[in-house]
Amino acid sequence: MAEHEADLNEKEMNLVGHLSELRNRLIVTAVFFVAFFITGFIFVEDIYYFFIKDLDFQLTILSPGEAIWLYFMMAGLVAITATLPLLAYQIWAFIKPGLTPQERKASIPYIPAIFLLFVSGFVFGYFMFVELILPFLLSISEGMFNEMFTTERYFKFVLRVTLPFAILFEIPVISMFLTSLGILTPEFMRRKRKYAYFILIVISTIITPPDFILPLIIAVPLVVLYEASIYLSKLVARKKEEKHRKFMEE
Repeated sequence: MAEHEADLNEKEMNLVGHLSELRNRLIVTAVFFVAFFITGFIFVEDIYYFFIKDLDFQLTILSPGEAIWLYFMMAGLVAITATLPLLAYQIWAFIKPGLTPQERKASIPYIPAIFLLFVSGFVFGYFMFVELILPFLLSISEGMFNEMFTTERYFKFVLRVTLPFAILFEIPVISMFLTSLGILTPEFMRRKRKYAYFILIVISTIITPPDFILPLIIAVPLVVLYEASIYLSKLVARKKEEKHRKFMEE
């Protein structure tokens, strides 16, 4: 009985210790988020002029609240992007004690990969917006309307297009990580390929104007990304099988 109570107390202390560690890591992440948010807030004007420097029209605000919204939106975007690798590291450090040395070594590259893919997806989405979506929308209304774009609605539309790309570009690293954990297999991804294509086309339709060709053009790189994810998942699964085979032989 006493031994059983001791085991329960030990498990409870371990749980409290893990929760305390998780809380401390979240606090550290939150502190860096606030620091990056303040930094982004300071440089909002530079960021704003970077995004509008190639526009052929003037953005308008209808109320002082739009200017405040712009400051918070851009500072928040900077903070989220800059904090992402730190958050990934904190999660990795939290689960590190439960990983083998090989798993630790294999999983650490995922941290910079998450950041780089997020930024790449955001840049690619913005390129799609500037080169395809925005010219298409302007060509529709050319000569018919007096165009006036408010700052808030313009940047909300930009985020609606770019953020899905930033998130979807994480598919390769997520598929590799889940494969390394044995949760996902390349065979499963191949079997569900048609459903994945359908979802990607739906997403492309949502983030683009109501046109037939444009969603398909946007869907093509996403499909290529999914196929690349299958290939990377296959590489991870193969390495995992080789390590398992060597372990069994020893």
